[in-house]
Amino acid sequence: MLKARILFAPLLAVAAFASLAPAQAQETVYPNKPIRMIVPWAPGGATDVIARIIGKRLGEELGQPIVIENKAGAGGNIGTTSFVREVADGYTLLMTTSSTNAINPHLYSKIGYDAQKDFSHVALIGAIPNVLEVPANSQFQTAPQLLDYAKENPGKLNYGSAGVGSSQHLAASQLIQSAGISITHIPYKGSGPAVTDLMGGNIDLMLDTGSLAQVRAGSLRALAVASAKRLNVLPDVPTFEELGLTDMYAAAWYGVATHADAPVQVVERLNQEIAKILQEPAIIEQLENMGVQIGEQLNPEQLDSFVLSEIQRFKGLVELSGAKLE
Repeated sequence: MLKARILFAPLLAVAAFASLAPAQAQETVYPNKPIRMIVPWAPGGATDVIARIIGKRLGEELGQPIVIENKAGAGGNIGTTSFVREVADGYTLLMTTSSTNAINPHLYSKIGYDAQKDFSHVALIGAIPNVLEVPANSQFQTAPQLLDYAKENPGKLNYGSAGVGSSQHLAASQLIQSAGISITHIPYKGSGPAVTDLMGGNIDLMLDTGSLAQVRAGSLRALAVASAKRLNVLPDVPTFEELGLTDMYAAAWYGVATHADAPVQVVERLNQEIAKILQEPAIIEQLENMGVQIGEQLNPEQLDSFVLSEIQRFKGLVELSGAKLE
């Protein structure tokens, strides 16, 4: 009997180990707890809305809730800096934008993170092109009318933006260069106050990405779109290229990233799940109603290369605008 017990002991040990293995494996399955998504902008803006649309569906697919955390300030630098200090385990995500991850490295002397090294990009949601807009009661019915007036009357028209170095400012700088016009910059502390003043006729025009609701409601008039193709929600508004300005492309893009040191399998899983979500008709409709043009779905390596190329592209645009912040 003793011999039988000795022989059986190793078998019992193996059985015990085998019974523990599934439980241990289950603990390492990603995700096994809620995921946080940091949005480095205030609630209600385009970045926040996109984060909530994608986050809700992503949480359903992963079987864990995605908790949105807004950490606004300093042009997105505060929330982005907060993100890079989190543990790189894939349980904290970041909503990236062209501002935080491509423009700010050239705009600010210190931003608190390295845009080229601190992130592993898992998805490109899409881009919202800048739209040339005027008040509903503006004398300008078309973009050529406005541009012709600006050429004949240098400095008499002014444009609003969300601030120095914002997407609106950079887009207007492109337009000034491309069309050969002179218009005066009126920077605001955010796009909301600028759009309000535009609707009130206190400024003449904007190149904006987040006021399509006001255009569709009739409070603003859209004259041209700074994209390669017309927006589905504004089918009658021409692109600048159609008007002869072939180098007038300006858009704010939005994506999702995790830490550069996050597990590879986590990055790939998130990439695949978000790519599937972006093919769903309901998600497409929600995003397109915001003016989002959903981008080509890239793998993580391609996404990293895309962002690096955007960092280089925006370097020239920031220099063109003359913007610089401390």
